[in-house]
This record gives sequence, structure tokens and C-alpha cells, in this order.
Amino acid sequence: MKICVYAICKNESKFVSRWVNSMKEADAIYVLDTGSTDDTVKKLKELNVNVKTEIISPWRFDVARNKSLEMVPLDTDVCLCTDLDEVFLPGWRKEIEKYWQKDTTRAKYNYNWRLDEGNRPIVNFYIEKMHSRKDYHWTHPVHEVLTYEKEKEKENTIIIDTITVNHYPDDNKSRSSYLPLLELSVLENPKDDRNMHYLGREYMYYKKWPQCIKTLKRHLRLKTATWKDERAASMRFISRAYKNLNRYDLAKYWLNKAIKEAPYLRDAYIERAFLEYELKNYKNVEKYCLKALKIKSHTKSYINEPFSWDKTVYDLLAISCYQMKKYNYANYFNDFALSFEPNNERLLNNKKYYDEKDKL
Repeated sequence: MKICVYAICKNESKFVSRWVNSMKEADAIYVLDTGSTDDTVKKLKELNVNVKTEIISPWRFDVARNKSLEMVPLDTDVCLCTDLDEVFLPGWRKEIEKYWQKDTTRAKYNYNWRLDEGNRPIVNFYIEKMHSRKDYHWTHPVHEVLTYEKEKEKENTIIIDTITVNHYPDDNKSRSSYLPLLELSVLENPKDDRNMHYLGREYMYYKKWPQCIKTLKRHLRLKTATWKDERAASMRFISRAYKNLNRYDLAKYWLNKAIKEAPYLRDAYIERAFLEYELKNYKNVEKYCLKALKIKSHTKSYINEPFSWDKTVYDLLAISCYQMKKYNYANYFNDFALSFEPNNERLLNNKKYYDEKDKL
């Protein structure tokens, strides 16, 4: 079986060694560099990576991905598309060889999008960027999607739960190109519910509250917008926009809709707790946090918010219990928060304060 890795990159010198080391189980590695000005290309070549440089103008992620895929030989059995800020846990090749069949076209595997300080996954979902060499191409200017070309034939997609990739993003990296590319993507295909949701979310990131609300309501009206997790996320983001416009009544209304849409997800409960905390309704903070904690597992999708599975819910509970003079519970929940971030100075200081109050 011939397995090849392919990727695109630009100015990612600091990730090169770690990335190549995690990809070395492949038969070959191919990288399209899109204009690095640091020593990324030099480092890749020193590690025997096949590198090609090409400036993509106007920039589109799908065009760059497709050009990097073109570098992969046609006799390749399995293609694995990754980014340089990702690390595959060792032994992934053996798992591909174990589960991949001649008629397999694509595989899903575990993706830890966000990890905590202890390298424990906070947000985990399936990613599906492993595929056969032929019959695939990338679409959409940003948040690009691997698209199967045979419309009349069904994909044969498998799940390989024993393969895991960890994501260690550079949070300082600019995403300034995302908004215009998402606007272009929606212009190209206004009926694509996924990109409509992403565009509304991007307006939220840029604090363009009216555009955020308008776009996400458009998403919810699309006939193809049927995935409850994503619909609930749009409702939560609409709520955030209204909150920032000081329309707390509408913020609550949309969070209630999100809870009703996907009651099996923690996210809307936590966001409602945030809202109640801002309004100093500490009893309601406790109420919604405890409702969230009743949900013990989450779906394997990108929708899950990091704050739903890290220290946040316990931190909110501790502070709210303190405000309600329930000092023993404040201490109890703060200890849970510290189990996620044992070196968090604020939590450690809170513990001392709660201890003193609890002893009174």
C-alpha cells in the first residue's frame, strides 16, 4: 500500500520538524509552499520533503489544496491531507493498512481540535481528510471541503477510531482573509447552509452584530439547514450578538431556542449561565451550569465549544456559590476547576479566599 501525505503552508518554520516527524510513516510527503519568507522551505527540503512553491493569486484555500494534491502521484493508494500545526499520534500507518480496503474511498478519524494544558482533548470530533487518490477535489474559497466527484456512485467511507491527530494552532496567526473569502463563498453558492453559518459566525468574530444576526437568520431559513447542532450554534451566536447590543430579552429568547433545538449539547446551557452571570442572577447561573453537567458526553462534531468541557462550568459554579454565601460549595467546585488548570493563579487565590470563608 502506497500512502502519501500532502499539505499547504506559508511561514511555518517552527512547526516543520515536529510535523515531519509525525508524518514520517508515509511513503512520501508533498508540500505546496504558497510564499514563505522564512526558512520553511529550506527546513522541509532538509528533511526530504517534496516541496513546490507557487503564489496563489487571488488567494483561495481550495485552489491551493488542489494544487498540493496534484503533486501526489496517481498510483498512490491513500492520500492524507494535513496542516503543519497538526501532529498524528504514532502508529497511524498500521491502522490504515489494517482497515483500508480496495473499495474504500475515504476515512474518518479522531481530531483533537483543542487540548488543555495537560494535553487532554477538550474539543474532539471526526475529520475526514484521508481519501483515495482519484475522484476527489477541494471546493470553497475558505473552510474548504473535500468533494467526491462521482455523483452517481456512493462513497465508501470508513471510520478508523484508532487514528488520532492533535491540533496545536498558532493563535497569533492572522485570519484576516477569512471574512472576504466567506463572503465570496456565499456569493458563489448562496444556498450552501454550511458557508452561510460560517459567514454569520465570522461577522460575530468581527463584532459586526447586525450582519451577524441577519446572516445567521438566513442560515436558519435555508431548507438544507437541518443539522440540529449547527442550527443551535447559529441561535447561540445570534444571542451573543443581541447581548452585545444590550438586548438581553432577545439574547435569552435565542438561547432558549438553542436549548430546545439541541438539548443534548452543553453549549447553550453554558452560554445561558454566562448571560445570567453578567446580569448577576447567580441562582440561575447555578441552575444552568448544573443542567449542563448532566450532559456527560458530546457528539463528535466541530460545534462543541471549548468552554463547555474545560474548567469554565466549575469556575462559574464556584463564583456563583460564593456570591450566594454557599462557601463550602464554592470550594468544592473551585477544586474541580483547578483539576483542569492546577497552576491557574486566579483559581489558586480564589481557593484561599473560599477556604477562609468556609472556616468562618
